[in-house]
Amino acid sequence: MTGADEAPEALDPETLDALLSTIRRFVRDRLVPNEARVAADNAIPDDLRQEMRDLGLYGLTIPQEYGGLGLNTCEEMLAVFELCRTSPVFRSAVGTNNGIGSQGIILSGTEAQKQRYLPDLATGALIASFALTEPEAGSDARSLRTTARRTADGWVLNGTKRYITNAPLARVFTVFARTDLGVSAFLVPADSPGLTIGPTDAKMGQQGSLTADVVLTDCQIAQDALLGEEGKGFRVAMQTLDRGRLHIAAVCTGPLPSG
Repeated sequence: MTGADEAPEALDPETLDALLSTIRRFVRDRLVPNEARVAADNAIPDDLRQEMRDLGLYGLTIPQEYGGLGLNTCEEMLAVFELCRTSPVFRSAVGTNNGIGSQGIILSGTEAQKQRYLPDLATGALIASFALTEPEAGSDARSLRTTARRTADGWVLNGTKRYITNAPLARVFTVFARTDLGVSAFLVPADSPGLTIGPTDAKMGQQGSLTADVVLTDCQIAQDALLGEEGKGFRVAMQTLDRGRLHIAAVCTGPLPSG
């Protein structure tokens, strides 16, 4: 884990080894035996979610000053290797808090936004979600049709986001919408007037990982909900997704046989 561009190690080697061993045991003893139950119920039991919170899995990559472990990219990938030796549904439960749900705040948020959201994201008390994909545009941030109009009191958003991971559970969404200056990013609380969650999608796999539409109908949010600069939302999306792609690559190696 060296190199001029690598972030400093968050944990010393012994502590990192202990963390990885703990995740490995948790996967073996608690997650693998519950795979069938989660698939049948299309839900992760509350007791397992609490154990995941207690292990710090919701805050692996959130900076230590906000209550997370602050793992750098290499350390995160090692943790994901271990976590994904079981159904990817469990990784999905914590993935948005560690990745696309929090990285925009970490990279582009104001200090007030970081203080408001990151500590609760790190503990799993708050679930974040990333609302980019749309019915017509897919995940192409340059083609999205959701709009955000500035008003005297804040912003009004209109549009529909599709296949949004953890939407039924999320309490805050990073929403990408088109403003006068281009694509912009916003932090939208789930209880904002005009935001509704559609029915949970029926999927062919990954039962227990919940996705749904996020519908914005004259959705009203505050002025300080803007994440980063107006018109720079495409950059926020790409920076967030860059690390997310590495994360998903690590997810795909977890199920591979070791021998």
